[in-house]
Amino acid sequence: MSRATEHRAGWIWASPFLVGAVVFLAVPVGLALYTGFTDYALIESPLWIGLDNYREMGDDPVFWQSIRNTAVYTAAAVALNFLVSLGLALLLEQRLRGREVVRAVVFAPVLVPIVASAIGWMWLYHQEFGLFNVVLRRLGLSGVDFLGDGRFALMSLVVMGAWVVGSQVLVLTAALRGVPRELIEAAGLDGASAIWRLRAVVLPAIGPALMFNLIVSIIWAAQVFAAPLVMTRGGPAGATQVFTMSIFQNAFQYGRMGYASALAWLQFLVILGLTAIALRLGRRFVQTEAV
Repeated sequence: MSRATEHRAGWIWASPFLVGAVVFLAVPVGLALYTGFTDYALIESPLWIGLDNYREMGDDPVFWQSIRNTAVYTAAAVALNFLVSLGLALLLEQRLRGREVVRAVVFAPVLVPIVASAIGWMWLYHQEFGLFNVVLRRLGLSGVDFLGDGRFALMSLVVMGAWVVGSQVLVLTAALRGVPRELIEAAGLDGASAIWRLRAVVLPAIGPALMFNLIVSIIWAAQVFAAPLVMTRGGPAGATQVFTMSIFQNAFQYGRMGYASALAWLQFLVILGLTAIALRLGRRFVQTEAV
């Protein structure tokens, strides 16, 4: 078979993916970019208004509220997920009985649809019948309105997000198995404590995996949508109004597709910037070999 024939066959086999990428990704992205500069109410033709949608953001109180909520959620969720996933991965790598069963249980929430998870957590957080409040009352404490009180609602969503860390644990577990045991044993023979071995040997060795999880966590947390939509609808009083929910509401509830497209592009640029910063920091601080 000639090289030209091989190339032609390759393009033919790749064509379904390429056509799908163009039709379902490139074209919608391009249309969203154009629509962001228009006044488009879905039932009428788009009207070009230039940068007016972007200027409007500065005077939109819901925009700034959603920015603040998303920033807080992203920072808290990334930090909590990092600690939980790392702790579980280290625990599962210990020679404990039943660790394979625990590993399966940890990964199981990843397979549960987000809507089903949100409904289940709504019952856990229920003010009267929820498990958490039942436990608090058994301890002699007053119940907490986790989703109805603005002081707790956003952090309650953060805690729920930490339930789905199975993928991150899987990545860290694979990385931990690649850590040279000779280095850990040598550090132990030199009198290094477990904490010192973790800080000076294990963490540098799994640095790339940690950075990968960090970037993925930032991307997913900054786009959180389904959980607050199902559980709180952005309430109470906008305490859980996140950025993606504002995009959804403007597009499909208020019929302001132009403004929603501008918001979506701003979100894309912010996430792209955060990812670039994380990658730059990773190249600077993350080591590829244990020291």
